[in-house]
Amino acid sequence: MGSDVEMEKEKSSKEKRKMLMLSPIARPLAGKKLCKRTLKLVRRASEAKCLKRGVKEVVKSIRRGNKGFCVIAGNISPIDVITHVPILCEEADIPYIYVPSKEDLAGAGATKRPTCCVLVLTSPTKGSLSEEEDKKLKEDYNELVKEVRELATSFF
Repeated sequence: MGSDVEMEKEKSSKEKRKMLMLSPIARPLAGKKLCKRTLKLVRRASEAKCLKRGVKEVVKSIRRGNKGFCVIAGNISPIDVITHVPILCEEADIPYIYVPSKEDLAGAGATKRPTCCVLVLTSPTKGSLSEEEDKKLKEDYNELVKEVRELATSFF
């Protein structure tokens, strides 16, 4: 059993390793708070079946004209796998942000395998949500998109 200090040191070293593994194109990168809120939205969207996981599904969804919010993992290797996704997002006017870890993104998206990117849709592909769930999801979605757009404009 480790002490609290040892656990904090271990946690901090894990975060440093995540930051070292980031690809050079991972901009705009979510800060700690924004990352936590983004992953929370991904988790909620996954539960509501409003989520597309993986590069293939995300690209297909964007090309079909679906609107949403794209979350891309910053520690993908080789980065050639995802370099075209931000360009597609910009062309389709879809906000996107990078998070430090593909493992965290997969955990939030309710899948065991590490995920390169996810697309949070504004409405489920099949069926519908209850009014309360829909309202809460859209509220979180709009708030996060607004913050990401502000971050992206300050970045450029």
